[in-house]
This record gives sequence, structure tokens and C-alpha cells, in this order.
Amino acid sequence: MSVGINYGQIADNLPSPARVSWMLRSMQVSKVKLYDADPYVLSAFLDTGVEFVVGIGNENVSAMMDPAAAQAWIQRHVQPYLPGTRITCITVGNEVFKGNDTELKANLLPAMQSVYQAVTALGLQGRVNVTTAHSLDIMGSSFPPSAGAFRPDVVPYMQPILSFLSMARSPFLINCYPYFAYKADPNNVPLEYVLFQPNAGVTDTNTKLNYDNMLYAQVDSVYAAIQALGHTDIDVKISETGWPSRGDPDEAGATPEYAGTYIGNLLQRIEMKQGTPLRPSVPIDVYVFALFNENLKPGPASERNYGLFYPDGTPVYNVGLRGYLPPMEYSEGTRK
Repeated sequence: MSVGINYGQIADNLPSPARVSWMLRSMQVSKVKLYDADPYVLSAFLDTGVEFVVGIGNENVSAMMDPAAAQAWIQRHVQPYLPGTRITCITVGNEVFKGNDTELKANLLPAMQSVYQAVTALGLQGRVNVTTAHSLDIMGSSFPPSAGAFRPDVVPYMQPILSFLSMARSPFLINCYPYFAYKADPNNVPLEYVLFQPNAGVTDTNTKLNYDNMLYAQVDSVYAAIQALGHTDIDVKISETGWPSRGDPDEAGATPEYAGTYIGNLLQRIEMKQGTPLRPSVPIDVYVFALFNENLKPGPASERNYGLFYPDGTPVYNVGLRGYLPPMEYSEGTRK
């Protein structure tokens, strides 16, 4: 299956990485994204052929500006698992520009450069990409898609980041959630448009391209923003997208029916190797959020209900994804 899955672990009731490895292989999932570089997970997927994105958390970004620290991190968290575990990408930070930490924003690019230099020094360039993942919050305007532009306060940071991604031949990662747009304005955002259901779509008056779903419009607005800063050589990949199956009373649309419709229809588009209207020949590259419901995530109830599966391995809704979660094994002193 060409879809990727985000494997978050902000929970106290999840199955062991060894059992999750069996489960994902039984589902034929070929790509997994982590928010760290959990050694138990990376070891559990040895010789499985599954591709991994590993992450350096925001709390560690500034430390990575030190070349010695960056090299030590890769030597500890990446190099020992290669080539048996297929680590193909490192994300330095996640949604850095969503917050107000100006020091972190300023340190992001130097940290990315330092990590890339360490990857190169260790002979891993071309095998392991270095990038960062962004929230759609970086956009100042996104409609029509052809008028996509980054927020003015983000542009001074983004211009050199794009130059780095171009040089390093690394992708631009964006976390896209049409659910957020629907939740914010359910009376005016057509449900069919966000759920990939049949609808007349929206035509971009500049390009005359028709969009029958919001996700593709969001991605193409990012392409337009990147192009506005002078780059046409950077691929955009969807590092997160999903739909919650439950939410608080004021969270419109957070139901298993809508979640199943969104994910099920998205999976069909991925299997069709469909591209966006602006990039029809580039199949969308998507990591679904998330593998499990994570019961310790802070925030509204929806945050704890994005999982495709409950921690016991049963599907939250039926989209044809069924994995075999092997029974627990208990052994003194081992984690299984």
C-alpha cells in the first residue's frame, strides 16, 4: 500500500513496537512516520522493507545547530539501524512557525543545515533526506490556490529554507487538515468538498483548474506559494492529514462516519496515483494521521481520536484496512 501512516505514541495503552510491526506488515503499509527516533520501533522494523521518517523534536532543534551534536544524534539514532531499517528522511522540528518562539524559528534553518552536513559527512546523502514539517498555518492566503502565499512574517524564514530544500533535493512537508476548515465554519464549507464526495467543485479563476476537494486545493496553494518565492523544483508531500472520529460537543463533524468517508476516499485517490490539478503527473504522497487513538494527547477530545485503530488493534471505522495484531508475549526483562 502506497500510503504512509503517522505512528504517534502519546499514550499509555499502546501495543509494543514488535506487535505493531506485525500489524503494519499484515496491512502491507510501506511507509511510517515517527515524531522521534524510538530505538524500540526502529529495531522492531529491521529487515521489513518499511520506509521510515524519523523526527528531531522542537525541544532539540536548537541543540542541532552544533555540528558535533548533529553528527552524534545521527550516529546514535540513524546510522546503527541502516541499512536494515530503511530510514529515508529526518524531520528537524514540527510546525515550528505555528508557535511564538522566535529563537526556535531563527534556529530552524541552521539546525537543518547542520543535520544535513552530518548526513553528508557520514556518506548518507541521497539516501536520507533532511527537511521539516509545516502546519498550514504558514499560509497567509490559500484561495484561489494559484494565489497561495506564505504569511508575510514567515517569508524571511521560508525563502532560505526553500533554497536549502532545493539544494538538498528534499521535499517540502505540509500538515493539511480540511477537517479544521469544516469545524471552523460547518455552515459554509460544503461537506462533500472536504470528504472527496461528488460535488461541482471550485474553479480557480486564474488557472481555470477545477478542484473537487479541499485537500488538493490546499496542496496546490502551497505549490503556488513556493513558486512565488522562485522555486519550481521542490516536491510537496502531505506529512499529516486525517479526520477525528470523536470530538467535544462544539467540534462539528467529528464522527466515525465522516472520518471513515474522508480516509476511505483519500485511500482510493492514493491508490489511483492521482496528482493535484496543478501537478497532475505527480502522485500525491500522503502520511495519514494517525495509526492509533492516543489517550494522553492534550487539547480538545478530537486530538485523542484521530486513530485508524484502537490500541487493541480493532478498527475505529471500516475502510478496508485490517491488520493482525499478534497476542502479547510476556518475557522477563524484555519489551515485546
